[in-house]
Amino acid sequence: MQHDPTRTSPVFFLYGRQPSLLATCDTPPQNFAETLPTEMSVRIFGELDPESLCCASQTCKLWHYIIEESEQLWRRQCLLVRAICQREVDSDRRDGLSWKVTLVRNYTRSCLKRDWLRGRYSHVRSAEELRGRKMTPLDAETWGEILQAELDR
Repeated sequence: MQHDPTRTSPVFFLYGRQPSLLATCDTPPQNFAETLPTEMSVRIFGELDPESLCCASQTCKLWHYIIEESEQLWRRQCLLVRAICQREVDSDRRDGLSWKVTLVRNYTRSCLKRDWLRGRYSHVRSAEELRGRKMTPLDAETWGEILQAELDR
């Protein structure tokens, strides 16, 4: 039996909690967060990077609610940032800040610090070369780490 490209393939949709087989796609697909258990939606959102997660939370009220209320999502992202900004993340958590607030406070800093430590700014000759880059204040210990990395290069 050969595949006929003109024939519409059956499509599975979730209605309520039970899949149904349709011959054509006459109805638009539903928002997955409306049909899946919240835990599954959280797992799907967990595949996003921090910037995409923030954009997704602006998609609709349901997505916003699921993302905002899931400490698990923010914790996972924050632990990735902690790999670069351990001192800062640990300090914020000790101060009782939520995972989300800690991530927001340290995400740009971690990106900047990562780039400095990798040598991205090792050969900057003028401020013009930094135009358009996101910069954030760094503490003395972080500058010490960056300067040591430069000396080691």
